[in-house]
Amino acid sequence: MKRMLFVLCAGALLCASCSGGSKKAEPIPASQLKEAGLRVVENLLARKDYSLYRPGKGLHYAEACTAVGALWFADCTGDKPLLDRIIARYDKFLEPDSILISRQSHVDHNVEGIVPLEIYRITGDKRWLELGLSFADSQWEQTQEDGLTAQTRWWIDDMYMVGMLQIQAYRATGNSIYADRAAKQVAAYIKKLQQPNGLFYHGPKFPYFWGRGNGWVAASMAEVLRSLPAEHPLRPEIMAGYKKMMTSLLRYQSDNGMWRQLVDYPYAWPESSCTGMFAYAMAVGVEHKWLKKSEYEPAVEAATKALLAHVDREGNVREVCVGTGQQDDIEFYLKRPRVVGDLHGQAPVLWLIAQQLKVRGSVDK
Repeated sequence: MKRMLFVLCAGALLCASCSGGSKKAEPIPASQLKEAGLRVVENLLARKDYSLYRPGKGLHYAEACTAVGALWFADCTGDKPLLDRIIARYDKFLEPDSILISRQSHVDHNVEGIVPLEIYRITGDKRWLELGLSFADSQWEQTQEDGLTAQTRWWIDDMYMVGMLQIQAYRATGNSIYADRAAKQVAAYIKKLQQPNGLFYHGPKFPYFWGRGNGWVAASMAEVLRSLPAEHPLRPEIMAGYKKMMTSLLRYQSDNGMWRQLVDYPYAWPESSCTGMFAYAMAVGVEHKWLKKSEYEPAVEAATKALLAHVDREGNVREVCVGTGQQDDIEFYLKRPRVVGDLHGQAPVLWLIAQQLKVRGSVDK
């Protein structure tokens, strides 16, 4: 009943509080994107400590995602010195008994493999390839009866943790087994968790459209689709789920360009990490012509402009939800603390900036 009342109230206010894709925003100059992106990358490099799991071993997935965004940014801007500095931060991966490596079989641990795989894609150094594949392969050492990895727990966050790692392995090797794994996992989550409105419950028993959780979904589908072979049998199914979600998100974007902590609830606060993830997923769709540029590019520009205003002088992103588990209580989600500079928010801002610069060729026109 509590959820039903919440939905009815939200629906009644939707037209008044959401822009429905009607925003118009001038393209942000590439110089402004570069300046903001550089601040966020330098913020990462200035951190003396790594973000690690307890008891202090294994790179946290939020830093792994930020590292990949930083690598993308330095690579697309052609900043070789910056790229070298980013790679040097993660040289510890190659040390014996590295503090950055966790061999615990867990969906949030294995995803750290996206960092060495991205470094291999940039440098061609096979030491990084071997390390990255060890995480991708160990994720599938044990499987369920349905053929999915035993790390499957039906939290929507896992669509990225599994899908991104496996598609990164495919990008690095061209081996179709990794593309098959990524597609199978993402398609299964779409079938189980996507709702008629296009959004995803946090989990089967938790009927809330949490912002960042849905952000991981949007990003994972974009990542898998941009590399999945055109003839792959699961591609139409994933594309349908992706487009259904993007259509819904366009309706729920706020007039200020942001999306909310609970996507479909007008009273929820605007949240930066989900905004970055949704805008990134849309930007990838526009680039590959899965989405109409005239409909989605204004939404991406509006979100990007809003996010740049959330980056402070030290490169910290504001209004980021802390790490969030699952609870059957709307107040739990609405009252989650907001933090500044959390890597959950730093990462998608870098993804989005790098994507925007890549499409524009990193120069103003």
